[in-house]
Amino acid sequence: MITELHIEWTVADICKGFVYNELEGKGLFGLDGKLTIQPEYQRNYIYQDGKKDVAVIDSLLKGYPLGLIYFNKTQDGNYEVLDGQQRITSIGRYVTGKFSIIDENDMPQYFSSLPNELQTKILRTPLLIYECEGEEKEIKEWFKTINIQGIPLNNQELLNAIYSGKFVSLAKKEFSNSQNANIQ
Repeated sequence: MITELHIEWTVADICKGFVYNELEGKGLFGLDGKLTIQPEYQRNYIYQDGKKDVAVIDSLLKGYPLGLIYFNKTQDGNYEVLDGQQRITSIGRYVTGKFSIIDENDMPQYFSSLPNELQTKILRTPLLIYECEGEEKEIKEWFKTINIQGIPLNNQELLNAIYSGKFVSLAKKEFSNSQNANIQ
């Protein structure tokens, strides 16, 4: 597998063209449509709890590093998020006004209501992104390896990553969406 570290991409770059699907809880696209934030082997967005998503934004405002992010370069020259999907989706959701943070005066602050200097600080934050390129088997093995830390994937999520495909995607769409009327 080939890897290359990128330090030139910023939050603004990653959020350009950001799309979030409220019904499925998925960050779908970024990097002006060249980045699939939640490819089929990724679990749904789980940071939407008012704590983890806010902590990501608070880290940006304090200038804390967000840690390494991994992208898989696809055969068509686009990218998929291997690791960092929760952070990227949190950032994209905040920048596009999907949630607010609470300021020191206990007032909700959406991105659009932040002072210009804080908006600029967030948008200009550089991200540490490893671009990975390799065979599908290598990429899935790497995905499994890097997801040993953090909030661990459960056994089903690991199986979904390793055995991805049309059937798994359809099953996830049907059974992983709490908004799905068929389940209720």
